[in-house]
Amino acid sequence: MRMFMRGVWLLAWLCSGLCLQAAPPRILKVLPHYLDKEGRAALSPSLYERDAYQALLRADPEKRSALRIDVNWKAPRGGRAPLLLRVELRSSGKDLIQPLVLERPVRPGYFSRWSSLRLTEEEYASFGQLMAWRVTLWQDTEMVAEQKSFLW
Repeated sequence: MRMFMRGVWLLAWLCSGLCLQAAPPRILKVLPHYLDKEGRAALSPSLYERDAYQALLRADPEKRSALRIDVNWKAPRGGRAPLLLRVELRSSGKDLIQPLVLERPVRPGYFSRWSSLRLTEEEYASFGQLMAWRVTLWQDTEMVAEQKSFLW
């Protein structure tokens, strides 16, 4: 019985080492949100209400004042270098070949995190209609995660 228990503990110890290996950084979800004149993406915290308000803002450009990109990402803690979250946006008002780039340094953690990048009102005034986006996560000069829209 003692040998069996030692074998179980040894197996559990080996499996825990395999489970604790760092997963690669990932971008889980990207949500582009238009903001109204008061800086709101929704009128209430309901997801249904948010989607309905976003449809209203997409249909009526006069009610929009800015664009915010919310990114849900995950990276293991203790990475070898700081991370940089980069959002590239293509629009109808800008050159489609040269996208508008927004960047933000981020810190990894144990769980997934949300980060927001926002166009200012001045940038958004000349931006036009959002056509496509690409979100990348960088460690030094190496791209470690990417997610892009269908039209990218």
